[in-house]
Amino acid sequence: MRESSVAGISDTPFWASALELLKPVTWFPPMWAFACGIIAANVAIVERLPFFIGGVLLAGPFICGTSQVVNDYFDRHVDAINEPHRPIPSGRISSRTALIFALVWTGLSLLLSAALGIWVLAAGALGLALAWAYSAPPFRLKRNGWFGNSAVGLCYEGLPWFTAVAVMTAALPDTRNIAVLILYSLGAHGIMTLNDFKSIDGDRAMGLKSLPVLLGAERAARFACLVMLAPQVVVALVLWQWGAPIFAMAVAGVSLAQCLLMPRLLSDPLRFAPWYNATGIVLYVSGMMVSAFALRSLAA
Repeated sequence: MRESSVAGISDTPFWASALELLKPVTWFPPMWAFACGIIAANVAIVERLPFFIGGVLLAGPFICGTSQVVNDYFDRHVDAINEPHRPIPSGRISSRTALIFALVWTGLSLLLSAALGIWVLAAGALGLALAWAYSAPPFRLKRNGWFGNSAVGLCYEGLPWFTAVAVMTAALPDTRNIAVLILYSLGAHGIMTLNDFKSIDGDRAMGLKSLPVLLGAERAARFACLVMLAPQVVVALVLWQWGAPIFAMAVAGVSLAQCLLMPRLLSDPLRFAPWYNATGIVLYVSGMMVSAFALRSLAA
């Protein structure tokens, strides 16, 4: 099955355009956070293999994929400015088809969440609610960078970690896991602020109040650095207090490495935000994995 294309757009198969709506490249952050939760849970994967596989699918293709389809549908006018090659503004997938896709994928995500347990269902339902609230009226949280980035940070980092521990233990995650996942979710607000630099022109034209639009490029970049750094410092301190000093020093080390990269970002945020996304954020998520192994060692 194919849908119509416009001039300059190749005759792409429908399935390929649908996969493009799901944006597989965006699945990495929640699946990485899910992997951190798996490590932190300290339960052998083989003991819960079907639940592990279901959880990976839920974190990536389903909940994250749903959020991307919903976002593309409600952002089709913005994408016509920023990314006119996307499936909807290019005409490869109609708006109606995209909306149906989003609704069906939401339902399938809820069914999979329910199959994985009550706590997974709770986390999945919250993640899906935030995914719709982020893009859809009347909430449209993305209209304001303060609220929208908080929602995405929780969905990308905290909820997948929570889901993984719940999947592997069939129980509510303990307070240490919850504390760490909340801290890294807060830090992810800064990651999302840096991600907003790529769409400043379109956001301003459409009246979306991303932090780079609200604060200006320089202030938004400084805020992003602070928001990313502060939770990592707290994680290092609590790991030390919990009796994991080696892991605490490792988290402090990756935080220091980010500090060494930040001056270049701050010298020209519009130019270097993509570069920092490829360097500093790698260090950030590396610290997440270090923290997961710390929690695993404390649970042993």
